[in-house]
Amino acid sequence: MKSTRRIASLFFSFLFCASLPAFAAGYPAPVQGDWIAKDFRFHTGEVLPEVRLHYTTIGAPTGEPVLVLHGTGGSGATMLGGDFAGELFGPGQPLDASRYYIILPDALGTGLSTRPSDGLRAKFPRYNYDDMVLGQYRLVTEGLGVKRLRLVLGNSMGGMQAWIWGTKYPSFMDALVPMACLPAAMSGRNWMLRRMLTQSIRNDPEWNGGNYAAQPKNMQAHLLYYGLATIGGNQALYKQAPSAEKGDAMIAARLAQPFHGDANDTLYQWESSFDYDPSPGLERIRARVLAINSSDDERNPPELGVMERELKRVPNARYLLIPGGPDTRGHGTTGMAKLWKQDLADLLQSAPRN
Repeated sequence: MKSTRRIASLFFSFLFCASLPAFAAGYPAPVQGDWIAKDFRFHTGEVLPEVRLHYTTIGAPTGEPVLVLHGTGGSGATMLGGDFAGELFGPGQPLDASRYYIILPDALGTGLSTRPSDGLRAKFPRYNYDDMVLGQYRLVTEGLGVKRLRLVLGNSMGGMQAWIWGTKYPSFMDALVPMACLPAAMSGRNWMLRRMLTQSIRNDPEWNGGNYAAQPKNMQAHLLYYGLATIGGNQALYKQAPSAEKGDAMIAARLAQPFHGDANDTLYQWESSFDYDPSPGLERIRARVLAINSSDDERNPPELGVMERELKRVPNARYLLIPGGPDTRGHGTTGMAKLWKQDLADLLQSAPRN
């Protein structure tokens, strides 16, 4: 639907422009583009004749290529905030855009890339993370002509996709930084709450099997419930809402924010993680790995011991666990690059160029 795409384009352009202060004083202005992948084959065997893959780049194509992957429901533009890009892309920073060619794709099904809301709605192929990584790989290699990446860095969903990059294309990057994720099957609370979110959407009468005339009114409530359960940090949320009254005020303010997305897009994005499991291929990884999590991550609690167990199978890997506190954000902690940018700089200094 052209009208839907136009509305989405205006919204994401707003997000893009809203992030301008973060880079205006420091690094080259981001450039947006689209590339069309022909005959895109999904893991289900379904094929779409054309898949649009939107992307943002920072720096000249002659720089060392770096791929930065966003989280669920985000886009390349959402990685341009001051806490992230403002700490990484400027002069003298770890990913100085005068040296690196930074590629920020909108994953398949997200941002301004091809997605269910473009017209197919619930008839859109059921994509998974492997399909999303395939789209990123085709964009980087066929669309942008990149032969090798210096670094693949991803946060949350992007972190899980970084693990897949390392196992599927082990010779394509020198360094790998998966953040806010685990190199193991989607499971436990992380999956159960995702399932509850997607079932809440499917059971919403206004969803109407994906054929709604207007966005279901409960979408903001569905996402807020999931968000409070899985991101923010216990100490930080207590600091923000030390009383029932302040908690109620926070909930009311968040519920008052309009839902700018699309219910089918949201549903597909969260369900795409259902079969995520890079663990069978961990020994294939050849890149230097810096895995970063936070001790207050609600979705990937460190007490499970999964990272310590699985990382033993990965050659040349190091684990950074950021201590939680009243100023960290739980699952969102890794979005604050100041907490790990020196470790990233050290990794890039030591990782050989193969």
